[in-house]
Amino acid sequence: MTKKPLPPSKNRDGAPDVWQDLRSLTRARIGLGRSGNAQRTTDVLTFQAAHAQARDAVHTPLDVQAMLEELNGISCLCVRSRAADRSTYLRRPDLGRRLAPESLAFLQKGEWDVVFVAADGLSSIATQKGAIPLFRAMQARLKGWRIAPLVIGTQGRVALGDEIASALGARMVVMMIGERPGLSVADSMGVYLTYAPYVGCPDSARNCLSNIHQHGLPTTVAADKLAWLMKQAMQLKLTGVGLKDAAPDSTLPENPTPSIEKDPHA
Repeated sequence: MTKKPLPPSKNRDGAPDVWQDLRSLTRARIGLGRSGNAQRTTDVLTFQAAHAQARDAVHTPLDVQAMLEELNGISCLCVRSRAADRSTYLRRPDLGRRLAPESLAFLQKGEWDVVFVAADGLSSIATQKGAIPLFRAMQARLKGWRIAPLVIGTQGRVALGDEIASALGARMVVMMIGERPGLSVADSMGVYLTYAPYVGCPDSARNCLSNIHQHGLPTTVAADKLAWLMKQAMQLKLTGVGLKDAAPDSTLPENPTPSIEKDPHA
């Protein structure tokens, strides 16, 4: 999304700030000023605050109870991965890709077209903000689809959705997960779509939408794009490298933020 132009500004020596217009187009840190041979105090403090937000995004637990209250009675299942705690999750990505035995036993097979999974990933803040609004937007766009109860997963990686879908008997899975936070955005959510998922499913079998957050890809646009991909996946019976993203331009924002595919180990 394009930022509003900033009012004219000048450098400390009174010269025009030539970086100002570019700063209005990006959240990246460009053209930082200096005080003598050092960075300005305001820039250093801003950087430290962004770093703290990124760390908080990784370590803050997903507030499952708040999500259940936000769902307001919508059917939901809660599961966890084999990673017993956050420290283990960060050190053992493999455990975050498999369901804890008690969670696997809890899931019952049915006849579903799709299951949506909201997992904390590497930014619980992103999932907390973005998962339920996207899920509701998809419910409105998938009339007639057999949508399984929403699954909320903790200490989860992308591949956790494969085992969830297999256990529930869903034809495809949509994993909504917090992406690795950066120093400009700490609450970015990614979505991974997989048709016919199974444990050990390769990353090449997935389609990804990323940078879903307030300053990136809007929820409504992401929902339009995801709905198009899902309908194509159902027709072609595949996702991943075989499903090219050719969604109509009408689903794109006027000035979109590029959607960069993230590491699926998020």
